[in-house]
Amino acid sequence: MSTPASLPAQAPAAVPKNVRWVLLGVMLAMLLSMLDNMVVSTAMPTIVGELGGLEHISWVVTAYTLVTAVTTPIWGKLGDLVGRKPMYLASIAVFIVGSALCGAAQSMTGLIAFRVVQGIGAGGIGAGAFALIGALVPPRERGKYQGMTASVMAIGTIGGPLLGGFVTGHFDWRWAFYVNLPLGLAALVWLWLNLHVPAKRIKAKIDWAGIALLTVSISALVLAATWAGTTYAWGSWQILALAAVVVLGLLAFITVEKRVAEPLLPLSVFTGHRNYPLAMVLILVAGVVMFGAGLYLPLFQQTVQGASATNSGLLMLPLMIPVVIVSTIAGKVMSATGKYKIFPILGTVFLVAGLGLLATMDTGTSRLLTGLYMTLVGIGLGFTMQMAGTIAQNSVSMRDMGAAMSSVNLFRTLGGSLGVAVFGSLFTRAVQPTLGAGAENDPSALHHLPAAAKTAYLDAVTTGTGHIFLSAAILCALAFIAALLVVEVPLKKAGPPAPSAGTTKDTPTTAAR
Repeated sequence: MSTPASLPAQAPAAVPKNVRWVLLGVMLAMLLSMLDNMVVSTAMPTIVGELGGLEHISWVVTAYTLVTAVTTPIWGKLGDLVGRKPMYLASIAVFIVGSALCGAAQSMTGLIAFRVVQGIGAGGIGAGAFALIGALVPPRERGKYQGMTASVMAIGTIGGPLLGGFVTGHFDWRWAFYVNLPLGLAALVWLWLNLHVPAKRIKAKIDWAGIALLTVSISALVLAATWAGTTYAWGSWQILALAAVVVLGLLAFITVEKRVAEPLLPLSVFTGHRNYPLAMVLILVAGVVMFGAGLYLPLFQQTVQGASATNSGLLMLPLMIPVVIVSTIAGKVMSATGKYKIFPILGTVFLVAGLGLLATMDTGTSRLLTGLYMTLVGIGLGFTMQMAGTIAQNSVSMRDMGAAMSSVNLFRTLGGSLGVAVFGSLFTRAVQPTLGAGAENDPSALHHLPAAAKTAYLDAVTTGTGHIFLSAAILCALAFIAALLVVEVPLKKAGPPAPSAGTTKDTPTTAAR
């Protein structure tokens, strides 16, 4: 295997002078999907209260993350071939349309269907953002701009739960989706005016066979994870058939990717250096934890600990604030020293400890103690998430940056999809016997239940969330092994080719990518 040092050299160039303005627009678009995840997670108990269907709660997230995972590499490759700017703007427009439809949903089925539209747009936002950041700023210089990333994370991860709780408590849950509209329009205008990434057009055929095979394989995998143990038994023919589709689909996908001229996911990025697949493991696990905690912690707080929707948003701060602070500090240290291996190691240790402690919660656990456990998880995510992305970016050539960075978002969202699917299965199995109690549609209805029914339901929710966090802790223990295997190689200092005076904006021979 080759090392990142042996990858095709990039032309040394100074980072563009207006890069902060450009990155601000890129991160504003990223804020769309970050806010959506946090706001919707906090609002979910209230949404279930109006639309019903607690047994389908995981599908509101699973449908979104599944489609995001499937479409991420497609958007990434289209960005490489057609141009990153038009594809990025198109993905934002699709996300805005999906948000408007979700806000107008009249049933849980309709909401899930419209979340699919949102997920298509989110796939392009994630893939395009990472590719654009990778093209504009080399890994060694990225720590200098960590403050901007941290600010966006602060607004998205801290402001998201607060905004979700405020909107749900004072207005209507539909505004949890409508809030995306002004933000999305602002991002569209900003990027249209400021984003100019000149590059030669690439003429190549789109890998339609790879797209189809990857879509089928990922869909079958998530469906199997969702249905196994609940809708169908693990050994049922339905689950076994889906497993066979996954295996055969992935084998066919690998065969196709080896033969086509422009593969959807170049296998070379996975075989070029072992750091890249190891980074994918870390990113997948981080996705599992982030999506799982974001969905089921508010549910536990509102149902078991009696928090309101507004207070539930505040109670998520112990998880979110450490993510911002720790990732900022780690980024500055990385830029100053060039060292990064220690951070994912520390991150996975904190994740195992925090999730293990969350798994011990019961109906008597105080909010303060829960907050302390969440802080450990937040520290772990802060050490792990962005560092894993930097390790991945440092392992590929600029030519494959779009496809490689779309893989980063693919594995993050795939982790979220699989995590939410499996967690949803575990939770449903725990609460299924009590779904006739009457609290499944609205946690606030608990005080109207007979004492025995209320106790049974709260115990079931506690058991379900305990199983979720224990499973996540075991997964993070495996990620710790992956972090130990990472090889610390020098971070690249070379940036993207500097645009000439005549290519600062789109020209007839240049595509804004």
